[in-house]
Amino acid sequence: MKPGHTGWRHLVHSTRYSLKGLKAAFRNESAFRQELGLCLVLVPLAWWIGDTPVEWILLVGSCFMVLIVELVNTAIESVVDRIGPERHVLSGRAKDIGSAAVMLALIMAGLTWILLAADKYHLI
Repeated sequence: MKPGHTGWRHLVHSTRYSLKGLKAAFRNESAFRQELGLCLVLVPLAWWIGDTPVEWILLVGSCFMVLIVELVNTAIESVVDRIGPERHVLSGRAKDIGSAAVMLALIMAGLTWILLAADKYHLI
């Protein structure tokens, strides 16, 4: 932490850096833009599908989890790319593992939405 950046001042600076990161992800990552667009459609639907606060937070939370994991994956890929353009087994492994994390988050979100929607309409 920088000297003098404590309390509210630290919160303001941290928020500014976080917003800068969101802006960078939006500008530079098509996958983040696609997932954000999907969330913008799904979150309002969560009010309709979710009958209880727990169902609502599961639906919305699964959307946010996909965005969070995508941001972490993007950060990993950026650091690996910054190190150098040459191929290295550990660089490839790091990128593949980050991608796998996004895939699992998408699967979990999809299952959450499918099961809660199916339950609402008594399909299961």
